[in-house]
Amino acid sequence: MSTNVDPPGTTVAQRIAQALPRLSRSHRQVADYVLEHPLQVATLPIDELATAAGVSVATANRFARALDFDGYPAFRAELVRGFEPLVAPVERLRGNLERPTTVSEVFAAALEESRRNIDATRQSLDYAACEAAVERIGKARSIYIGGFGASAWLAGLLQHGLDSSCSDVRLLSGVSGVTHAARTLMHAGPQDVFIGVTFPRYLTDTIALAQIARGQGCAVLALTDRPSSPLAPLADVALYCQTETSYRPNCETSVLALIEALTSAVALRAPGAVQSAGRILQAVRPWLHGGNGPRTNGTNGANGATQQATPPADSTPKKKTSR
Repeated sequence: MSTNVDPPGTTVAQRIAQALPRLSRSHRQVADYVLEHPLQVATLPIDELATAAGVSVATANRFARALDFDGYPAFRAELVRGFEPLVAPVERLRGNLERPTTVSEVFAAALEESRRNIDATRQSLDYAACEAAVERIGKARSIYIGGFGASAWLAGLLQHGLDSSCSDVRLLSGVSGVTHAARTLMHAGPQDVFIGVTFPRYLTDTIALAQIARGQGCAVLALTDRPSSPLAPLADVALYCQTETSYRPNCETSVLALIEALTSAVALRAPGAVQSAGRILQAVRPWLHGGNGPRTNGTNGANGATQQATPPADSTPKKKTSR
């Protein structure tokens, strides 16, 4: 027997619809705001909702009772139902801001959270999955990387890390948008790998691209936080990373550590890794401080500027002899 689960906010919306004929003008004002901003309201205490809706706190509380809730806390709890993964970071931040603390305590807490997340990620890591991920990346003709929002920065670091070991690594998140990324993926096939990077709050762009990649027969590798992630069921191989934090939606330090571990393992397995590193060093040498690159008048030789000439040894001005 199947059980129907109401989408987030449905029960509240139904109660508003049922109560609408008997709601006062001010209550309808609150109802309009709730229906337009259900996720935002799920994160608001009663005084902030009253201010946002332009009513008094007493009116906001009476509105909740008009919907047959015991009060605003019960109304908000029902509205939050189903939104928990989305509003949890806001609630944690609100709780932390309400507790007196110092800058030094925040620094210490954030660094400790990063350490705990890295330790938890290492302890729970499936090394068979790591081996499979490295093998698929190493054999891929092309590697497509998708990550949006905060994960776009992590996706860029993953591309940077793989670029020195793999011949064709493409970052799908860019100024051209997700539709261009979808068109790019239409060139992918069974010889390629799509790597999706997404963490709470998961973005549908990454999930949609993973579905397109699967449709193209492309192997899908997921970097995400848990098996319940919407990306996990689409993946041939999934690497999980703990990202719990008190001050931001995710701790990205642990994700970066996992990315560095993955790219290091790929580099170890890559044929001619030392030679490839040498070629990259030679290519970037003119831009490295202390790399003895071509020196010019404020510019570098790579831009076609003429190198400042060194005066010949015999061109030193001679002193005039006094008469």
